[in-house]
Amino acid sequence: MHATPHPLTRRHVLQGTALGLTALATGCASIGTSAKARVVVVGGGWGGLAVVRALQADASVQVTLIEPNEGFMSCPLSAHYIVGLQPAADFQRSYAKLDELGVRRVRERALEIDRVKAQVVTASQRIGYDFLVLSPGIEYMEEAIAGYAQARDQLPVGFRAFEQAAVKREVDAFLTNGGTFVISAPKPPYRCPPAPYERAFLIAEQMKKRGTKGKILILDANPAPTPPPIAQPILNAMKSVYGAQIEYLPSTDINAVDMGKRTLQTSDGDIAFQHANLVLPMRASGLVRQAGLGERWAAVKLPRFLSQADDKIYVIGDAQGTPLPKSGHVAFNTGKQVAEDILARVAGTVIAEPTGTVDLPLGICWANVTHDTAININVASSMQPGQPPKLKFSVDAVHNARSGAGAVSWGNGMWKAMLG
Repeated sequence: MHATPHPLTRRHVLQGTALGLTALATGCASIGTSAKARVVVVGGGWGGLAVVRALQADASVQVTLIEPNEGFMSCPLSAHYIVGLQPAADFQRSYAKLDELGVRRVRERALEIDRVKAQVVTASQRIGYDFLVLSPGIEYMEEAIAGYAQARDQLPVGFRAFEQAAVKREVDAFLTNGGTFVISAPKPPYRCPPAPYERAFLIAEQMKKRGTKGKILILDANPAPTPPPIAQPILNAMKSVYGAQIEYLPSTDINAVDMGKRTLQTSDGDIAFQHANLVLPMRASGLVRQAGLGERWAAVKLPRFLSQADDKIYVIGDAQGTPLPKSGHVAFNTGKQVAEDILARVAGTVIAEPTGTVDLPLGICWANVTHDTAININVASSMQPGQPPKLKFSVDAVHNARSGAGAVSWGNGMWKAMLG
């Protein structure tokens, strides 16, 4: 699922400027003018980078990014790498720009959040914060499929940065040797719902070009491709473009895997396979549960994405537990919005509760059907105070070259906005 930069349409209703009122408005002590506010961001992906770039030029804050990887790799668009059409370098960027801008970058993993002391704990240090933004991404629920934990090295999921190479090896072997390649789609919520279908399409395109003998079997735990507004365009593409390569089995749950026999135990019986990309159910990073911020997903207060448990902490990106799409575009726009919120609090501005309809971060993405064509998916979200968000979808009826080109221009624009 891919996303494109888009200006924020939502602005908080801001009233007042007295520093002394900040604590009353936000539940957090006001930041004095003699020292910079310490903002710690965990996670150097779409959401985290948006926060860092929006804050790094402001003299009132000191920004620290905690990210163990030495660079960034895009999951959106990386299906083109997985099937061998583009090199990994096309989807990777250095964090050198952040270093040039003076962002403190801690190259370690965040192991724990000490909310009492307002510190993030890594292997070597404790980093204090006035405001903490968590954009830690997802982890896989391996226990959902019996036997998966023992087979994980042979069954890579590839929905996190730098995991795509392992999936590519599976795809290369299939395209060379043929057989049955299984791709699964779990029940939502999970990161980038169109991605399993997109991967199937691009692998099938290579099957046709290389003359690979075999089939792709999509085992979908849902009754139709999800989210529902994309179902018909996805199904139409399966039938019209890849009818000879893809077999689609809806409402099929995977219960267990036996790598010795290379079989999957499913709700429709045992299925044999030679290669597989099992997309597991997902949940927020374990950091969320360790800190007491939620269970499967982080519990946040909309529209500000503040933790329900701690007003010093924001949770954004795919770890937050709202109905908004788990996509790069939503994460990026949420990061910009949260940066605004933090700067307002640092300035002592009272942030009033919304009284009418509030627009939430937009989601714009594409699902490629071929290397050059895609289905454009737009999601506009809004909410009324005390009511759950409402999502409105706009989806291409048919995959097309214009949307395929749009995905490419999006990638270049987004990566420049984050790290250019």
